[in-house]
Amino acid sequence: MKKVLKIAGYSVVAILAVIAAGVIYMQYAFPNVDAAPTITIKKSPEMIARGEYIANHVAVCIDCHSERDWSKFAGPIKPGTHGKGGDRFDQTMGFPGVFYAKNITSDKETGIGSWTDGELYRALTAGVSKDGDPLFPMMPYNAFRQMREQDLHAVIAYIRTLEPIKNEVPKSDPDFPFNLILRTMPATPEKLPEPVLDSPVAKGKYLFTMASCGECHTPNDKGKVVEGMYLAGGAEFQFPNGAILRSANITPDKEAGIGAWTEDDFVNRFKQNLEPEMANRKIAPGEFNSIMPWQMYAGMKEEDLRAIYQYLKTVEPNKNKVVKFSPAPAKS
Repeated sequence: MKKVLKIAGYSVVAILAVIAAGVIYMQYAFPNVDAAPTITIKKSPEMIARGEYIANHVAVCIDCHSERDWSKFAGPIKPGTHGKGGDRFDQTMGFPGVFYAKNITSDKETGIGSWTDGELYRALTAGVSKDGDPLFPMMPYNAFRQMREQDLHAVIAYIRTLEPIKNEVPKSDPDFPFNLILRTMPATPEKLPEPVLDSPVAKGKYLFTMASCGECHTPNDKGKVVEGMYLAGGAEFQFPNGAILRSANITPDKEAGIGAWTEDDFVNRFKQNLEPEMANRKIAPGEFNSIMPWQMYAGMKEEDLRAIYQYLKTVEPNKNKVVKFSPAPAKS
């Protein structure tokens, strides 16, 4: 009996040693990405203006990396917080750990003031920080790596102009074993041909991809897209109070999606959020709210919104009916 227990003990030690070795390997071998490229981006007024437009109204980078006022509809950005970071995403919202949006202002100590242009480029396209740490893919580097080179450069040029804000953001803390899985997710992007924007549909698809709309409007199960549900809506987003918001079906189905919308309807759905009564609408506790940064998207050019509509009309219709909002459970 003692011999059996001794052998079992050795087996347990051996298994633990293998697991430990595997964890150490994951920590040091990943992320497996190339070094940051050596590039210097020209920061012309035209380049900065293009980057400002993309970062605020298409890719809406500034949305996650600023402080939002959730006392108002759709959480508009609080003045003076552009790029300061610190937005928290945790288990109460369905995330596998605690994640924080980084400070992307030009502050050299707490922001990206000490990053090179190549390090910013690598973060946007490969998903790793200056120090080589993996970035949670809520920062949609898989979409950004499909952008035109000049648009990527424009975003970096604009970010460089953000006023420095000293704001020390905590390090993200993914749960086990996702902390190991996360390390395998970044990758050096494959060199792809530049997107050809020779039609409204092609341009719409490009803008739609850049905006990462599919990330929210396609349901997923444990991080994997549900087959046959592209843009069918229903992805759940839980507020800290327990209320649940679900993304809309934006396929061209006439009953469950946007198939009955005209192009003007689609454009107006965005542009109405520029009106003062919409932009400053107060939200009572428990009232329906949206995490979609409507005011930022409302600043998109009308021709770009129309191009996105033209692209959405080409998507396969899906009859998935979505219950948009479930209020927080009543307190007992």
